[in-house]
Amino acid sequence: MSVRSASSVLGNLDPERYNPVAIYIDPQGRWILPSRSPEAATDAEAREYVRDQARSFRHRTEVVLPARPDEDATLLLFTRETEGESAESDPGHNASTVRQLHLDVVFPVLHGPYGEDGTIQGLFEMANVPYVGAGVLGSAVGMDKAIMKVLFRAHGLPVAPFTVVSARDWARDRSGVAAQIAARFGFPVFVKPANLGSSVGISKAKDASELATAIDLAAQYDRKIVVEAAVPNVREIEVSVLGNDLPEASLPGEVVPSSDCEFYDYDAKYKKDSDLLIPASLTPEQTAEARRLAVAAFVAIDGSGMGRVDFLFDHVADAWYVSEINTIPGFTTISMYPKLWAATGLGYAALLDRLIELAIERHTAKQVLRTSTA
Repeated sequence: MSVRSASSVLGNLDPERYNPVAIYIDPQGRWILPSRSPEAATDAEAREYVRDQARSFRHRTEVVLPARPDEDATLLLFTRETEGESAESDPGHNASTVRQLHLDVVFPVLHGPYGEDGTIQGLFEMANVPYVGAGVLGSAVGMDKAIMKVLFRAHGLPVAPFTVVSARDWARDRSGVAAQIAARFGFPVFVKPANLGSSVGISKAKDASELATAIDLAAQYDRKIVVEAAVPNVREIEVSVLGNDLPEASLPGEVVPSSDCEFYDYDAKYKKDSDLLIPASLTPEQTAEARRLAVAAFVAIDGSGMGRVDFLFDHVADAWYVSEINTIPGFTTISMYPKLWAATGLGYAALLDRLIELAIERHTAKQVLRTSTA
């Protein structure tokens, strides 16, 4: 998904305004200049791109972002001759050239852990380089569904009843934990890892047996597991948010999972023909409430730049529940975040311009803040 999003971003930046440089992070976490710019409109093309980068790794230019504040943030580019195992074991072996590349702004298109959880944002802060999207805190909270829901509730936002189970407690007392969940929520419930994206590891449990299987699955991905009561008569509504101190919300859209999917899980997102209805069929009052809650959720986590807020809407009771916020949502030209803004009047290329402007605006504002008493 990250490769496809990066392909869309790079393909839609105005060449008269930007001189983009793609940086590829491989599955082992190594930063390199890719052998070719990512051009992937499908998952199959994205997988082939990843294979291409693995095949060309021994003839790569390694990229390093020094984590030290400087007035002129730069990348260090190491062109290496990496034939033989000695080069793989010694990062400094056979470094033939070292170049510097000035950075004006970073546009992270990284989904999941180490991309939208505050870790790479911390590196950008240390290097004092502007970057698109939420900061360290907003990113970390936006990834951790357990802490996120606590903050939402503290800000008076409606969330479905939930509890957090630690993998340790589950391993020590499976029957006791399961009994507490059943007594508190009944069934069905949704079970998900606290820190992950793309609906990986999420299950719907309709009885005690399915609950145990669901928690076992979620515990493979995180030490914290969120168990949430199912919202009845549910419609899945999403709203895009854009801005820093004065965020704005797009028109809402609705996700309608494929008929053979019970909910919007990983398969429904990436393997099935789920429908995106833009704008969602809502009354003017419901639309206004979704947009209001989306901005409030964005503010609650100290969001900046962009975010997509996902709702569970009980259309019979006319009750809204904030499900989660994604601080780096999917960014292909057919992803919900940019499509919602296009429906609201802001096209894809203009959206990229605005996000880069917001990144520089936030970075500039931080430069005048004092970091010591001296």
